[in-house]
Amino acid sequence: MSASSEIFLFGEFRLDRAGGGLFRRGADGVFVSVAIGSRALEILATLVERRGDIVPKEDIMGTGWPRTVVAEGNLFVQISALRRILDAKQSGQSCIQTVIGRGYRFVAPVTRGADSGVVPTSGSVIGLAPRPPLSIVVLPFTNLDKDVGREYFADGITDDLTTDLSRIAGSFVIARRTAFTYKGRAVDVKQIGRELGVRYALEGSVRRSGQRVRANTQLIDTDTGAHLWADRFDYDACDLFALQDESPIGLRLRSTSS
Repeated sequence: MSASSEIFLFGEFRLDRAGGGLFRRGADGVFVSVAIGSRALEILATLVERRGDIVPKEDIMGTGWPRTVVAEGNLFVQISALRRILDAKQSGQSCIQTVIGRGYRFVAPVTRGADSGVVPTSGSVIGLAPRPPLSIVVLPFTNLDKDVGREYFADGITDDLTTDLSRIAGSFVIARRTAFTYKGRAVDVKQIGRELGVRYALEGSVRRSGQRVRANTQLIDTDTGAHLWADRFDYDACDLFALQDESPIGLRLRSTSS
């Protein structure tokens, strides 16, 4: 197979499988590297090579996680990361189309072969699309009770905080469905930040003793892994809604992102 057959051009991008990277054309016509994970790169290559075809989820996951059984949510996270890169300057339809119940399809026009002699350079690296000052994921809160039947309570707090934070003007909040793909997984918060393109992660735990409920929360900078602040909230079980309604999380995030 020739080297040119491993090169795919679409939009402002150049996918070079032989060279092992994705590149974006700059204003000067020179290609520069795009920061992208190895799994996302393999998934993109699979979709681009079969441009226009519906690629079943099983085929894509076999490419991204060979000989490994993983939850489907992992694929959703990688597809979301690719869309943030490829669709940053587009409006309307994404390059990667979801075909409900079947898989994904790459719909952008693709040219296969060499690219007029323009040589890519790795001199500078382009990351994900610029993040808003407040970009955050609320990770699933951990239920510290021995009663697993109270898991719904921890999940409810995660839902409430996600909804409340999304109401802050100018914020970018990761959807609940995506956040819950990390539930029960020991994943470094820096990796989560890279995969989701967020600056902050909010995590916490909940436990109940009699009629008292305690929630511990921590706000983490995903670039450094440092804790920006932590707090604890104690409430009566009969007034659980106050736990998120009266918390200072929104206020602190506004001041942190300003």
